[in-house]
Amino acid sequence: MLHLKNPLVVFDLETTGTNISHDRIVEMALIKVFPDGSVEEKCRKINPGIPIPVETSLIHGIYDEDVKDEPTFKQVAKSLATWLEGCDLAGFNILKFDVPMLVEEFLRANVDFEVDNRKLVDAQKIFHLMEKRNLSAAYKFYCNKPLENAHSALADTQATLEVLTAQVDRYNGEKVVDLLGKEMGTITNDMGKLHEITNQRMVDLAGRIVYNEEGEEIFNFGKHRGKPVKEVLKREPGFYDWMMKGDFPLDTKRKLTQIRLKSSFG
Repeated sequence: MLHLKNPLVVFDLETTGTNISHDRIVEMALIKVFPDGSVEEKCRKINPGIPIPVETSLIHGIYDEDVKDEPTFKQVAKSLATWLEGCDLAGFNILKFDVPMLVEEFLRANVDFEVDNRKLVDAQKIFHLMEKRNLSAAYKFYCNKPLENAHSALADTQATLEVLTAQVDRYNGEKVVDLLGKEMGTITNDMGKLHEITNQRMVDLAGRIVYNEEGEEIFNFGKHRGKPVKEVLKREPGFYDWMMKGDFPLDTKRKLTQIRLKSSFG
């Protein structure tokens, strides 16, 4: 049982996307834990007021039809702020996404909601701090021995080879499923198959352009996030020039040019 001085609200948001400024909440799940151990739960869908992209609906299973008769965030904002009054907040990855998104929605609704006077606890941050995901941790886990001379180029390279070999031995034949439950492939002692699993969505090495579910190149940043590259370049030719003149890696510019040429002559 958690030792609490204030009620703790553990919450999670489903949204139309990951852009804090542009996207909106479509569902909220909140569990309020009181200092005496009692619990109160709330879960409701929200009409975001904007279309939910199909690629996002495929992830959380919420479509425009599901929220068309639900209240907007503005309609529930005051009562929600009252319910959250005096509560600390917790969740998984809330510091980078859920808290900023929630605050942004309250601001749009002109409802005062401060987080400065609340304790914010991110379970993902604790997980990453306690269960290290660096090479030394991987070497200890897979090879069952400490990594000597860590951060020496040769020692790190030798350790990486041992880790990779141990991973293939340990997981050979096992299916790989991502955090959303999608099957990505099977671990086999085949570099081609391992490449497909570890580089499945990226078009350029910086990840500015990725593949969507249909294998189509889409932008992964900015105002055109989630939109097909070839369609953006067709509707807004100046975007190509902006990117080519901008501070993007040469590899990104090369891949963008290849897509543009393919669209022109394909």
